[in-house]
Amino acid sequence: MTVRYILILLFALITCECDAAYDVKYEKADSVKVVGLLADARKQPSGTNYIVYFARQLCGLPYVSHTLETDGNEKLVINLRQLDCTTLVENVVALNLCMKQKCYTFKAFCDNIRKIRYRGGAEPYYPKRLHYFTEWIEDNTAMGICNEVQSPNPPFTAVQKVNVYYMSTYPDKYKMLKGKTEYIKEIAQTEKLLNKNSYRYIPETAIANSSLLRKTIHDGDIIAITTTLKGLDIQHVGFAVWHKDGLHLLNASSLRHKVVEEPTTLYKYLLKQKSMTGVRIVRLL
Repeated sequence: MTVRYILILLFALITCECDAAYDVKYEKADSVKVVGLLADARKQPSGTNYIVYFARQLCGLPYVSHTLETDGNEKLVINLRQLDCTTLVENVVALNLCMKQKCYTFKAFCDNIRKIRYRGGAEPYYPKRLHYFTEWIEDNTAMGICNEVQSPNPPFTAVQKVNVYYMSTYPDKYKMLKGKTEYIKEIAQTEKLLNKNSYRYIPETAIANSSLLRKTIHDGDIIAITTTLKGLDIQHVGFAVWHKDGLHLLNASSLRHKVVEEPTTLYKYLLKQKSMTGVRIVRLL
């Protein structure tokens, strides 16, 4: 065990317990990881893109779905040992917020996760979790954390009319919804509100290595991939990273079973996914 790791562990023990009033589920490895990431980030040169930086620090972690589900009541789950596409985005955004706030404790990180995961930053409650990514975008935009980019046209030539109903139609697919009629009603009401909205997106055929796209999409933007899957709005999310050959996706991949910066361009990636139609772009402020 290195001296640096021992110091990080001691610092975590002193400053990183999450003593929030709401229930938090985490392991010591999570608090140590957060403190270590923030400590290392503070050593990076000025002008560092912390979104890309933190996302790359998490590369190689295993992809595991449903890590937020718990037995009994909803808890604020912190897990930096296993990620899916949404929790990768949430963890990176929360770490970035800590850097902006100059708050480097585990508690600050937990508070930020709660803020971006639940409607209006509410205390953990399953129906208030931002399950559909469209609502995630809308809620975090309202809190001044991000903003959806929908211009210029081109490349934003397509329009997505949201039509979500998957969760309320298939509640048995969700552990926390089974047998909970009131939860299902609340989810259905959220779906109804979301279905009033339309958003501009870039169709997959327009994702080129062009000066226009390089001006439109920035490194670290959240890429939300639109879909033809019935009842859903967004099929997958990750981060934009430009390479010499074009735009790439940094994501928690169920196909590769880990967090990875895709070796092929986003254009080629989308061509292989028949149900993926294009991308919505979300920029952190």
